[in-house]
Amino acid sequence: MPYINVRLTRKDITTEQKARIVREITATMQSVLGKRPESVHVVIDEIDPDNWGYAGELTSEHRKRQP
Repeated sequence: MPYINVRLTRKDITTEQKARIVREITATMQSVLGKRPESVHVVIDEIDPDNWGYAGELTSEHRKRQP
């Protein structure tokens, strides 16, 4: 039973995009490892940018400086 956890910062991710992520990850597990789709579990965690940091700063602060 493969379990795949995808963590993304929240920023305009649509339900359709999430569904595509799940489909494509499942298809990859099927084609690469021969896993049955019904055995693949994909969880998408959306993290608030205030709770994600890298390079010494919060993602929310970094995004404020982006065009």
